Amino acid sequence: MKKINSINLEIIANSMSSIAEQMGVILSKTGYSTNIKERKDLSVAVFSAKGELLSLAQHIPLHFSSLSGAVEVLTQKYRPEEIYDGDIFIANDPYSGGGSHLPDIVLLKPVFYKDELIAYMVNTGHHADKTRKGSTIYDEGLRIPVIKLYERGKLNQDIMDLIMLNFQMKYERQGDISAQMITNQYGADKLTELIDRIGIETFREFCREWLSYGKRKAEVAIEALPDGDYTFEDFMDDDGAGNEDLKIAAKITVKGKNITFDFSGTCPQVSGPYNCVPCALKATVYYAMLSVLDHTIPANSGFFDSIEIKAEPGSLVWATEPAAVGDRETTSQRIADVIFGAFSKMNPEMVVAAGNGAMSFFSFSGKDSRTGNPYIYVETIGGGSGARYNKDGLDAVHVHMTNTSNLPVEALEMEYPLMVEKYALHENSCGPGKYRGGLGIVRSIRVLDESKDTVLVAAATERSRRRPWGLAGGGEGGNASLRVIRDGKVISDVSKPRNVVLQTDDIIELMTAGGGGYGPIGEREKEKIEADLREGIIDRQWIRDAGISLD
Repeated sequence: MKKINSINLEIIANSMSSIAEQMGVILSKTGYSTNIKERKDLSVAVFSAKGELLSLAQHIPLHFSSLSGAVEVLTQKYRPEEIYDGDIFIANDPYSGGGSHLPDIVLLKPVFYKDELIAYMVNTGHHADKTRKGSTIYDEGLRIPVIKLYERGKLNQDIMDLIMLNFQMKYERQGDISAQMITNQYGADKLTELIDRIGIETFREFCREWLSYGKRKAEVAIEALPDGDYTFEDFMDDDGAGNEDLKIAAKITVKGKNITFDFSGTCPQVSGPYNCVPCALKATVYYAMLSVLDHTIPANSGFFDSIEIKAEPGSLVWATEPAAVGDRETTSQRIADVIFGAFSKMNPEMVVAAGNGAMSFFSFSGKDSRTGNPYIYVETIGGGSGARYNKDGLDAVHVHMTNTSNLPVEALEMEYPLMVEKYALHENSCGPGKYRGGLGIVRSIRVLDESKDTVLVAAATERSRRRPWGLAGGGEGGNASLRVIRDGKVISDVSKPRNVVLQTDDIIELMTAGGGGYGPIGEREKEKIEADLREGIIDRQWIRDAGISLD
């Protein structure tokens, strides 16, 4: 067959990207839970029949771990002749299902074209029903290996019954799973329509050439980097279970077309839920590489195969069973900071200073006295991003490995017996510099429900003790904090409270960290600082702490 030309390659690649992006819209529009329909805690991708990534929608970078992990397990566990048209697979387990933590449930649909397996449509959504945290994976909820939920179009009712038995809000879980199935079916229909137009042989050639193109582009970009070893380390505050100063170390080695990320020297896995399984580490490395290298490199398996990753099994970033992984997203954020810190040794203009470095979150659960039904409210809160060589950091955003929307105040207060007391920028949290870091967020929530069993099952933030670092002479960003307030008094100020029983009118106040600054402050920057002072972004105490004289 004649080799596919570059124009057709680009056209088909954009068609594949369009399919993936439309799938994401379908999932957010048909989901039942606020996590999926409002916050868009979801991701979708298209894989080849061999399990190679062809197209990844621009949703949440960390979710690539569970998408690719589940496909890898499926293709290893099932022979092609054991997979049929009409099958739907389900998984979430980090150790047997390719997942990265249990709330992210993955659905996989094999796509057939004239009886030939040609692709997999895959999506994941965060099912915020479980709130348990513990010291092992066995404490964190229902574990689902890669199994068939549907076979040849027929539901395995026993499996669905078993899954639903483990959830409180069965109607919501069933609705979200149905939305995931609809999403994959939509993608399958659109792919077969595309193949009807271009032909199956052209599609096969596209898959081969698209992956080859990704690998070639990556090798050219890597070869342009200066050879050498570049190291960096940083520390997480704690794991919420008594282990403090959790070290994450990275060494990036560039040699010609080869690049290696070595995380040897990272601390051992911990008893708290902050361990990362291998697929989560890989997703973080891939994200960092896509951010640093040529942005026209396609996010496909050809690109990812050009990267070597090393880590010690049983470490915080390469956890082994039965390590708890429920809050692995915060660790992945710090891994990203460490990787960018190492790249800054190569050239600080390639990266941003440290951002808020956390997946700060609330998790309320209880029984709504208005309806008598159980509820669980989970929300992740952004913070400041780090400054870079030519611009300030962004205020109040999710950074790096997460990309969810906030839950609008109106939606929160309509869905749950809670009230948002304050939602604002975290003043003074920006790191000083020629370009300042972004500001964090303040979000305070009051419990309205009069029932006595409402519990703050989980909340967490990071950078409460170690501030986000600046670059090239820029200063550190501001600290995070998390407080439980009752009758005007602080009853808890730990950064990762667990199982705190709340009463009516209790307030939970979360203040997330700001981003680090970039570059030293000169005379030209003082006018901008005075403008920030007038706008209330900073106050005179911040100016004094930064050692700045405006006289």
